[in-house]
Amino acid sequence: MTDPTIDEALRALLPRLRRFALWLARDPNAADDLVQSTLERALSRWSSRREAQSLRAWLFAILYRIYLDSKRRASLHARFLGSLAEDEPTWPSAERVAVAHSTLAAFASLPVEQRSLLLWVTVEGMSYQEVADILQVPIGTVMSRLSRARQALHRLGEGVIPESPSLRLLK
Repeated sequence: MTDPTIDEALRALLPRLRRFALWLARDPNAADDLVQSTLERALSRWSSRREAQSLRAWLFAILYRIYLDSKRRASLHARFLGSLAEDEPTWPSAERVAVAHSTLAAFASLPVEQRSLLLWVTVEGMSYQEVADILQVPIGTVMSRLSRARQALHRLGEGVIPESPSLRLLK
């Protein structure tokens, strides 16, 4: 083939190559890159092409191999980055740290009785009956005290400062 003949044959196959590349890549830019890489490889290896081989089949085979190679490379790259990400410690965001500090501060400002109840039930996983046995009070008392402790913690978490206890005057 002479150079003008090669040029004409390649130009005639461009729409088909692009359609196939678009079908594979599902992205117009990636499809254009595939076609360009295909033509570069075909022209650089033109001398290794067998004359009996169909030009169209040869170009489609090149395009398909380039696509598979790019997918393989992307998969290896993703696995490599994934392994790096697993090795790196993940630090909590500043917002999460601030929320954790404010929650701990709110928890620390609760009275000892309320802190103890919350710790026994939520952290230690004790049942209400077990806590009632420890405190030697009815289970209903544990439930009401726990409810008040949760409400107090919620209010403190919202920034509501509790009123200091005061004596009520009774007549």
